[in-house]
Amino acid sequence: MLTHHIAIVAAIAALLGPVSLAQAQSDNERQEMLRGGATKKGVYNIFGFDGTDLGRTTVRYESKYAPGTIVVDTTARKLYLIQGNGQALRYGIGVGRAGFQWKGTHKITAKKENPDWTPPPEMIARQPDVPRHMKGGDPANPLGTRAMYLGSTLYRIHGSPDADSVGEAESSGCFRMRNTDVADLYNRVSVGTTVVVK
Repeated sequence: MLTHHIAIVAAIAALLGPVSLAQAQSDNERQEMLRGGATKKGVYNIFGFDGTDLGRTTVRYESKYAPGTIVVDTTARKLYLIQGNGQALRYGIGVGRAGFQWKGTHKITAKKENPDWTPPPEMIARQPDVPRHMKGGDPANPLGTRAMYLGSTLYRIHGSPDADSVGEAESSGCFRMRNTDVADLYNRVSVGTTVVVK
């Protein structure tokens, strides 16, 4: 009997196919999902999957790094929080565009909720029309809802108001995450956490 019910649900899902974000949610719910990190380039079906490989998930990950270490794979556009026992939490990230990618090891030196954002002089030189300052909590703030600062660099692991930029190579060297994912990571790590960028 249970097998019969599963077959019926599967048949309905196959008939319905992917349901667009607009179809799946009311306007208010859709806006809340986008603010929380859903992505417009993904698709939502009746089971709530977004059709991307960007959300947080637990994966097998054999490494030499101690549990609690963050490993950033810029080529794969994934961030791993090592859990031990050959496992890691994996998150999709946005990375630096061509000419702005880097590798190295740093520690998280600060963590901020709803951080203010001030563009560095180099960014102002490249983009003269960029805002000179944005307060934390502003929905358009490019740092999103959380930021973790890496060493003494200008680089951060941070949220983004543009969930579609996650999975892309568009930043000036920072690592962008969906706001829901960056909040999850933020709660799991502390100042002093090692971040290895490969």
